[in-house]
Amino acid sequence: MHTGLLHLHSALRWVALLLMVLTIADSAIRMYRPFKENERKLAMFAMITLHTQVLIGIALYFVSPMIKGFMEDGHIMKNSIARFYIVEHLLLMLLAIAVVTIGYSRAKRQAEAWAKHRMIFFYYLVGLILILLSIPWPFREAGAGRGWF
Repeated sequence: MHTGLLHLHSALRWVALLLMVLTIADSAIRMYRPFKENERKLAMFAMITLHTQVLIGIALYFVSPMIKGFMEDGHIMKNSIARFYIVEHLLLMLLAIAVVTIGYSRAKRQAEAWAKHRMIFFYYLVGLILILLSIPWPFREAGAGRGWF
């Protein structure tokens, strides 16, 4: 179960990143054009993908032998890898998803098309930056040996 969830979480990361980049680029390009239904759906699918990632990630916290080992060790804040997975990754991802969700909700309430695009652009951009900072990339200490997929 753990391996399947981990692979799903890793694969869905690329879908989420692609949807985030497409949504940000679409909002930047169409900033002063009418806001269409397909643009709203793109932003919504990006947000849904992020929420799905959170649910899979939370499930991973309960079944991951690595997390269980870190918790049993008890020196979470002294171990940089344990601190990354138990504190930093979780909090930054939750913050990023909260920012994206707030941006999507605020954009829906805007009357002007440019304001909707602007809300989605800025909130999703901040969310993407937070997500990129909290992914255990292979070139980081926390992601060493994990690979790109």
